[in-house]
Amino acid sequence: MNRTMIERMVEVSDRVGFLFIATADRNGVPHMASARRAEQMAGDRIAVTEWFCPGTVANLRENPRMSIVVWDSVSDTGYQLIGEAEKIEDVAMLDGFEAVRAETPPVPQIERRLIVRGREVYAFRQRPHSDTPVE
Repeated sequence: MNRTMIERMVEVSDRVGFLFIATADRNGVPHMASARRAEQMAGDRIAVTEWFCPGTVANLRENPRMSIVVWDSVSDTGYQLIGEAEKIEDVAMLDGFEAVRAETPPVPQIERRLIVRGREVYAFRQRPHSDTPVE
């Protein structure tokens, strides 16, 4: 795993202001989430903090394998990190923060930090590319 590629992923996420996270449950049913940016950590790890929906968290608890994609559509450059969620940390919680109350109580909104260990990084773009890890 090339640490420089993680640095580039973080730079792209800072520049474009978003990234995508793909997860799947134990049956392989996919789920997409978005976040604003990634944070580089020691070694081959990154952290992503966001108000993730319960589906993202449930999937990662059943199946920690995931993909994170950052992409700059203007330059058509980006990266896809394939890795595993090592840790899910609760950061903050809002409860009852809804303008309209439903008949059933809402699920509390929880901001979480995902600690992700990267396994491989691939180039991600619309133009033709290979699924070969970038070095």
